Amino acid sequence: MGNIKRREFLKGSGAAAASTLLFSDLSANSLISGPVANKSKSLSGSHFGAFRAHVKGGQFTGVTAFEDDPNPSPMINALPSRTYAKTRVEYPMVREGFLKHGHKSDTSKRGSDKFVRVSWEKALDLVASEVKRVQKSYGYKSIYAGSYGWYCTGKLHNPQTLMNRMMKISGGFVGRIGDYSTAAAQIILPHVLGSIEVYEQQTSWPLVLKHAKNVVFWGANPLVTCQIDWDVSGHGAFPYLEQLKKAHKKGQVDVFSVDPVKNDTAMYFDSKMIQPKPNTDVAMMLGMMYYLHTSNQYDKEFIKKYTVGFKDFEEYLLGKVDNTPKTLTWASNICGIKEKDIKDFAQKLKDEKSMLMAGWGVQRADHGEQFHWTLVTLACMLGQVGVPGCGFGFSYHYSNGGTPSSYAPGLGGISTNINSSKNGPWTKYEPFNIPCARMVDMISNPGKVIDFNGKKIEYPEIKMVYWTSGNPFHHHQDRNTMIEAWKKLETFIVHEPFWTPTARMADIVLPATTEIERNDIEIIGDYNSSHIIAMKKAIDPVKESKDDYEICRLISKRLGYEEEFTDGKKSQMDWIKEFYNNSKVQGENKGIKMPTFEEFWEKGYVKFDVREEDKNFTRYEEYVKNPMLNPLGTPSGKIEISSRVIKKFNYDDCLHYPSWIEPAEWLGSEESEEYPLHVLSPHPKYRLHSQLSNTWIRDLYEVNGREPIWLNPKDAKKRGIKNGDIVKVYNKRGSTLAGAIVTKNVLPGVVKMDEGGWYDPKNPGEEKTMCKHGDVNQLTIDKGTSKLAQGNISNTALVQIEKYTKEAPHISVFEKPSIV
Repeated sequence: MGNIKRREFLKGSGAAAASTLLFSDLSANSLISGPVANKSKSLSGSHFGAFRAHVKGGQFTGVTAFEDDPNPSPMINALPSRTYAKTRVEYPMVREGFLKHGHKSDTSKRGSDKFVRVSWEKALDLVASEVKRVQKSYGYKSIYAGSYGWYCTGKLHNPQTLMNRMMKISGGFVGRIGDYSTAAAQIILPHVLGSIEVYEQQTSWPLVLKHAKNVVFWGANPLVTCQIDWDVSGHGAFPYLEQLKKAHKKGQVDVFSVDPVKNDTAMYFDSKMIQPKPNTDVAMMLGMMYYLHTSNQYDKEFIKKYTVGFKDFEEYLLGKVDNTPKTLTWASNICGIKEKDIKDFAQKLKDEKSMLMAGWGVQRADHGEQFHWTLVTLACMLGQVGVPGCGFGFSYHYSNGGTPSSYAPGLGGISTNINSSKNGPWTKYEPFNIPCARMVDMISNPGKVIDFNGKKIEYPEIKMVYWTSGNPFHHHQDRNTMIEAWKKLETFIVHEPFWTPTARMADIVLPATTEIERNDIEIIGDYNSSHIIAMKKAIDPVKESKDDYEICRLISKRLGYEEEFTDGKKSQMDWIKEFYNNSKVQGENKGIKMPTFEEFWEKGYVKFDVREEDKNFTRYEEYVKNPMLNPLGTPSGKIEISSRVIKKFNYDDCLHYPSWIEPAEWLGSEESEEYPLHVLSPHPKYRLHSQLSNTWIRDLYEVNGREPIWLNPKDAKKRGIKNGDIVKVYNKRGSTLAGAIVTKNVLPGVVKMDEGGWYDPKNPGEEKTMCKHGDVNQLTIDKGTSKLAQGNISNTALVQIEKYTKEAPHISVFEKPSIV
């Protein structure tokens, strides 16, 4: 833990009170006790932000936030604790049964078998021989290496890319399409807007603050989620959020939160709350649009000039297609919001300049494609798309979107491109990918054919899974189905710094380093690219850990392709220098003067300026000014409210216009009689997915050693549950223990349990055994959003809760597994 004051976070009644303590109330550097050390040369970065490492006696002891960070995240203070966690994988390990019997071992022992320490030579030989065996016996489509995860930053040490590069060189692998965060949106939005959109820069915050009279956070919680970036977080959105709060207090702008949960952002702004039942936002928006249409208030000129397909949608909206007009009464009966409130909300958005800032959690639901499509259609009917400070945006809550972009060059990194004239195995490899959230379905059902975005995909038979620094036994849905699928695999290989639930299920575990144990280079701020920083190695690798680059190099050497992997035996610093110098050339072409690599590495960073024109960026402004000269990437070049392409697919679960389709489970379904609570699993507050859960920061939020679950006082009273009780949460798919937080901040009939709690089975290997700790994916459904996107539906699930009256079992997932 170093010198961190872990209890400074906790106030009042412990973790229950800490759960409503806002990040805005916390200071990163205030958590470091004693005098702050002088600036260290060991500048580094993480998804939580840049920092300067404190090192004493070769040990990583603490951090000071990077001086250019306007709002450092308190989570950086847990990084030393993470580095030396009890769950650190210190040596190469092999599951005992696999070491004895190889791929013919009893695979049902995964998760309960003991591990045996072996030498690096033995471990690497095992991995290389397994890759060769599976490739030769079954072909490359028998290996799933779609490794996925947020583990680390850095342009060189990207574990997934390094492993994919190695596997491509050796002959190929089955990869993935999309991600768990935005799978539905990534597929639907190119049909509607011509781009993925959810990862695009947003209309600048300065323009939103200047022009918008209504700011709507729709299923978004930027106060929590903007603590992190895919690259190194620069936290550029927070000064603007503070300005918005001041304007809201003065009555200059109204801030709304549309969410069944009053989240941190809503509490921070004291937002006006609109709380529809989960998975019913589309119905509510349809009611809003019906009102705007029938009262003749929608922007006909915008619809006519900038969109196509409105007529098909209009017939559906008015009930001409299904004899069901989407009236205020119809919408109210589904979403639970009063008719007057739906009407007044629509009227206010129409009468005043409005910005709809939508999150991603709403599309992680059955038929999740419909949410983003419907919101775009609503924004078009309001007629404010392309207007400064108004319209819609899908990444204000992600990586500080809307923070003005700096005038900066790009920064490349390691890739899977092979620079070789040899006729090696990689030349025969034809990429084959599946939607990432269908991974378990693929392993369980070889030969099954699924629809995906107009195509048919036949699942191959997977014999090996190779994963690097990710935690699928956290982020994939329906844990028990996943465990059964894993028994079908012959081999499961993992690179991992920690004994995560995933590492515990592996046959071979290779110990990997963390960012602080290696050199790398990265940008600060996904959207604003304010700096390029040198991520400097501050300490030697813990125990026998090796960098992922080195691990993949050594395996490639055994496979006979070391030179191809290293691109002519480049060292790690050769790569880093090359990335920087390529960026420097780009900078020179743009008139940006940058120091030499040696000067950059000595100082630790290069800072870039924001031009005035970038502060005035409005998304879709150029399109709205001249749609003929600036067409969108859709077939029509316009916003497609109805899609002819999707119509040709003829899917029964995704029509060719925005529509309400009843979810598999929701509070209006028959299942709600047996399981009357809808569980939502948003991004956690004090970690990045499952990261940092194995540190002292867990003390901030856990309740009696369990993941917290929020439930409304009315629901708690019915079940005799009090604040702090251990409860059992269950449905037909599984069960888990949790710690109750009774709060009015969640809608009656709804419970909130953050994703990312480490899976800790009570009886490993036993069918549908209860999780002792709080893995919400014991409860979720492993089903695709629709035939269009096949995304995950983690926020579509019903549960029941009861007070747990037995003796609470010991939490063991934060201890090392059994080791021979």
